[in-house]
Amino acid sequence: MNSFFKIFFASLLALVVVGALGFFILLGLIGSALSSDKVVISPNGVLVLETSQELSEQKVANPLSMLSRKDGGTPGLFDVIRLIDNAAQDDNIKGIYLKTEGNANGFATNQEFRNALTRFKAAGKWIYAYGENMSQQSYFVASVANKVYLHPKGGLDFNGFYSQVTFLKGLLEKLEIQPQIFYDGRFKSATEPLRETEMTPANRIQTNAYLSELYSNFLYNIGQSRKIDTATLHQYANDGAIQSADDAARYKLVDGLRYDDQVMDEIRSRLSLSGSDKVNFVTLNNYQTANEHRFRDNNAKIALIYAQGSIVGGDSEKETVISSDRYIKLIREARQDKDIKAIVFRVNSPGGSALASESIWRELTLAKKDKPVVVSMGDYAASGGYYISCMADSIFAEPNTLTGSIGVFAVIPNLGNFFKNKLGVTFDGVKTAQYADLGTASRPMTDAEKRFIQNGVDTTYSVFKTRVVNGRKLSGAVVDSIAQGRVWSGVQAKELGLVDRIGGIQDAIACAAKMVHAGSYKVKEYPEPQGGLEKVLRSLGGDMQSSMVKKELGENYALYEQVKRIREMNGQIQARIPFDIEIR
Repeated sequence: MNSFFKIFFASLLALVVVGALGFFILLGLIGSALSSDKVVISPNGVLVLETSQELSEQKVANPLSMLSRKDGGTPGLFDVIRLIDNAAQDDNIKGIYLKTEGNANGFATNQEFRNALTRFKAAGKWIYAYGENMSQQSYFVASVANKVYLHPKGGLDFNGFYSQVTFLKGLLEKLEIQPQIFYDGRFKSATEPLRETEMTPANRIQTNAYLSELYSNFLYNIGQSRKIDTATLHQYANDGAIQSADDAARYKLVDGLRYDDQVMDEIRSRLSLSGSDKVNFVTLNNYQTANEHRFRDNNAKIALIYAQGSIVGGDSEKETVISSDRYIKLIREARQDKDIKAIVFRVNSPGGSALASESIWRELTLAKKDKPVVVSMGDYAASGGYYISCMADSIFAEPNTLTGSIGVFAVIPNLGNFFKNKLGVTFDGVKTAQYADLGTASRPMTDAEKRFIQNGVDTTYSVFKTRVVNGRKLSGAVVDSIAQGRVWSGVQAKELGLVDRIGGIQDAIACAAKMVHAGSYKVKEYPEPQGGLEKVLRSLGGDMQSSMVKKELGENYALYEQVKRIREMNGQIQARIPFDIEIR
């Protein structure tokens, strides 16, 4: 009876809390609707940007943003690009103050961000970058600024790139877990952490090749902005010349060493303000709120569909997952909308389920019969991410996009010895046919069963290559030679014919508009933003849970995610790049 009352009152309390939350949210929504407050950008403004701000493909709403008209959430990458371009023509914005403490974004994302800053500066406006400790990716973005300042006692990381892989084979052996692995493509290194203790020669070759391309692009961009040749920059890194803030200033990587107050004084001087005047700093969120009407989708002619995250089957509403059922609906909606004249498919994905990739590919192929489909690649568009891209009329990638990885694999673990010897658990059962328990993790597979799985992997790989042959108009021999699971940079992919052009989201949209002769157009974005209450409930659910786990595990979160993915892909044929391409 006591147990009953405990459960009853706990449930009652939960209902009260949820009800109260819903009530206050409703009040906030009503208040927001009745409020006439608008964010107005005053003259002599300075837009504040931070390299540490993680830029998702699509806008990430603040769960409680409906309670305040002044907080529309965190803009997505395309939002930021449009806002910077808008600021370049906005008389109320005189310059940008770029804070460079850390960098949470991938290589291609930073490239698009940096390109927008370059256009801003080319419009005759100034950028001041300042940081206490700059990472290499922070400095990559900051180097475009008119003035780059570093804290006198701070530091600048300029030591070159490295890529590290975590191998789990030894751990699995200690646990007596046998990862039964099937794959196609000699460069398909996604399963290496389970079957090797170090990189295979093939993986070392491909990693060195694309890492060198990424590094060359890094040095080239910095060299262009800082007027230092790339050979000299490479020598600085190779010699370990940049070990302090003084070194960074001595070798002209920064324009000077300043404290925060000194940078503020210089910005005031640039704005013709006195020492006591307050600088009109404009946050990115406020600038977004003030200009959101410019990007509304009235009379939209171009559909921009964001596809970010792992590719999975089913119908998931998670913002960082590309679920086949959901994306089939989104693509079909854009295809059947008579006002939509072209589709831009923005892919930022390391791949995932091969079957889900095939389903999305099919829907995009149907769309292509009705209207042009242009793909814009983000940080990754590899393996399954390339599978869903290869059929496009035109493909755009950044120089430092990682793509290709045309190969597949499957993992079916044998946990029998782990359960028996480590946990004391055994299994037994009966079956009505010889292969009724095919794929069970409680015993090793037979040779015949292994042949079944490998045949499935071989068939999927063959279909994948056929999609590329037909989509890219390449011969089977060429595709076979550049497939094999090998990862390529955007520059390499263009040379090989896997992509058409080097460029970002705006370039892809402009291409789509040109294909349908749209002189003027609006962009309609998919998936459409969710309602405020739904965002709050989701934040209090899965997203909050993930954030808590990430905060608790810290640097070990990547290993947790790796183990989690192994569990999720059990028995499914995967088209995915290596577990974690970690580049620092």
